[in-house]
Amino acid sequence: MTIHTPTKLTAAIETSAPQVGLIVLTSERSTAHDGRATTRFTLALCPDAPHEKTATLELSDGFEFTNHELVPALEAFLHETAMRLKNPRPDAYVTMGGIPVSFSEFGWPFHRSTTGADTNVVHGMMRLEDPKEGVKSVLHAKIAASMTVTFEEVVPAPEQPYAENAIYNAIRKTLDQGQLELLKSGNRQPVNVTTRFYSRWKKSFVFTDTDSAARQEFIASKVYWLSHELGGDAPVWIADPRDAQYLNATEADLAQAASALAAEGLVHLADGGQYAAATAALVARGEQYHAKLAAGLASTKPAFNEEMRQGHTNM
Repeated sequence: MTIHTPTKLTAAIETSAPQVGLIVLTSERSTAHDGRATTRFTLALCPDAPHEKTATLELSDGFEFTNHELVPALEAFLHETAMRLKNPRPDAYVTMGGIPVSFSEFGWPFHRSTTGADTNVVHGMMRLEDPKEGVKSVLHAKIAASMTVTFEEVVPAPEQPYAENAIYNAIRKTLDQGQLELLKSGNRQPVNVTTRFYSRWKKSFVFTDTDSAARQEFIASKVYWLSHELGGDAPVWIADPRDAQYLNATEADLAQAASALAAEGLVHLADGGQYAAATAALVARGEQYHAKLAAGLASTKPAFNEEMRQGHTNM
């Protein structure tokens, strides 16, 4: 374990991470988009973890990690990170439209938009993860996710552990709506994260309403892509709170969906039912999932704003 910044922030993460089975491989000083000093942590489950089985946590050096209102969410973020790192591809997700994607290169925390808009922005990358495209697909979308002032009021802190779930889910939802396009090259495409994704009555985020049938289809698609196609048939975490938020469901709902699929012989449950891998019966549906992927990708093109395609939305 290499530590480059013996600060209070580093000490706090070093103390919290082992409690959920994580190791801090490195902690390094970095600089946010707006010049603020940050500390970037590389987290893993074991000291010799390969790069693809690590996770990055970047926090502002001025982050008030001792705030009692913020500590539980930070601890939950670390726990969820540990659970995802058991996935064969911890960075990969699926959309309701059946598109497997990965998220990377996000520069936290939020920074003030340079366009003059009254928003805070975080930049990152979403990449198509279709095995037919090769080891690393060239189709991607550079993302500029903007958080409005009103949305900022419902986020505990404009830092990675408190906003990453909502940002990733807003990106998935925007792709579902055909308002993002996966390209071989291009400038940043906007994702507006507003209170339309938040219910003040429920005091929770709302992205996609689903019923039990839709949740089963989502879990089946997730297991097909992330376990079979991308993960060498290794099991993937089912009750991910990030997916639960995306589907407007509970973690128990997702576990129930996986149990129903197991009863149909479509998935194998592992680790007490928390993870699932594809069976031969699910793999046999591969043509169906590839057809849905093709349709999902095609749906992004007709609705796409041509002005956006030319890169007129950089932030």
